[in-house]
Amino acid sequence: MLSAVEAILDPAVLTLSLWLVSASIEGELLPPYLILAVIVFSITFPGSSRLQSSVKLLIFHVLYSWFWVALLLFFLGFATGYIAEFSREALITWLWVAPLSQIGAHLALRSAAPYLLMLQGPPQRAIIVGMNEQGVALASRIHETRYSKIELSGFFDDRNQSRLHQAGHGSLLGRLRELPDFVKENRIQFIYLSLPMASQPRILHVLDELKDTTASIYFVPDMFITDLIQGRSGTVCGTPVVSVCESPFTGSNGAIKRASDIILSLLILALISPLLLLIAITIRLDSPGPVIFKQRRYGLDGEEILVYKFRSMRVCEDGDTIVQAQKGDSRITRIGAFLRKNSLDELPQFVNVLQGRMSIVGPRPHAVAHNEIYRNLIKGYMIRHKVKPGITGWAQVNGYRGETRTLDKMQARIDHDLDYLRNWSLRLDLHIILKTILVVLKDRAAY
Repeated sequence: MLSAVEAILDPAVLTLSLWLVSASIEGELLPPYLILAVIVFSITFPGSSRLQSSVKLLIFHVLYSWFWVALLLFFLGFATGYIAEFSREALITWLWVAPLSQIGAHLALRSAAPYLLMLQGPPQRAIIVGMNEQGVALASRIHETRYSKIELSGFFDDRNQSRLHQAGHGSLLGRLRELPDFVKENRIQFIYLSLPMASQPRILHVLDELKDTTASIYFVPDMFITDLIQGRSGTVCGTPVVSVCESPFTGSNGAIKRASDIILSLLILALISPLLLLIAITIRLDSPGPVIFKQRRYGLDGEEILVYKFRSMRVCEDGDTIVQAQKGDSRITRIGAFLRKNSLDELPQFVNVLQGRMSIVGPRPHAVAHNEIYRNLIKGYMIRHKVKPGITGWAQVNGYRGETRTLDKMQARIDHDLDYLRNWSLRLDLHIILKTILVVLKDRAAY
């Protein structure tokens, strides 16, 4: 019930707030507002789940989402001329009424959530088979999740007490042979099997014993959820499979990513073309050598690509050994120092994006020589190449921009890159682009 309410909440609140503004300012609900309401409902349905977020994060997400929705609507209005059908007073009023209504509705839902859960009946009892690391982690998640109807009764495991992981939530209820009777006697609705994959005979035996119950049974893989990259279930020629490491840009997501790259790159290149010409002339006058520096990098699937940059050094290194730029590096030209400090040397890479070699947002491409070093030192390093490299990335806007002097810094950069792969969304890309602008204006990590 809560999921259904959350799915309809944002679209319904935005629509109703528009109708109320129209009725109060125009005196009636006019046809243009009805059409706009349909558009708003279509692009915001289903609404996001925000019950588990803090109030501060809730307000941020609502305002952030509304900013992009309003920007899109105003762009469509100006492009089609349809905005002339609306009262300026009504639109300005709706700009602040809509997000305030959303925030109020979400806060009201939080107050009503416990009562809505009560209407759905008593909590659904669950047990976890396997008091191991992933089983205990699942128990903690169940306990920490607010507004959940799942009530954890405890664990079942055959191992000695000394081999069991300590659980802060839920105690050991018995051994596996006692499981079926316990499930039937205590009306258990959910069973989570957290046994290691090596225990296949035990798993089959447990499943066979539980056939005489009506409990829903789920298998919890014996791997850390955070190690999965775009983990999802699917089929291969009719055979069920679960992805452990997959690119987020498959199917429609790939089309959305590519379309956003092309549109944004064309728009940005059109806006900065005078700046590109000015930088090219300045580089030519500052020092001898080419304006554009081409360097081999690893792209999608680890294939070599040529990446374009404005030349910022007196040398054009692209061999088996490349020394990272350091503070006070004598190889950097006068104009190069300014370009690197403000990330202006990266601007030609928007051409790489149009070529399909790069994306605007993604893991930053490292020189081939650096890749060959770090792939042997950092576990999972090459997974970042399951997507196209980016002009900016999640690591760069979180403080890992510029030189990486230590292995720990490179490890942190890779951790952020993999986190981006796990959690990609178009909203995250737009957030990174906006944050990049702020970072470039105030960050001094690059040189």
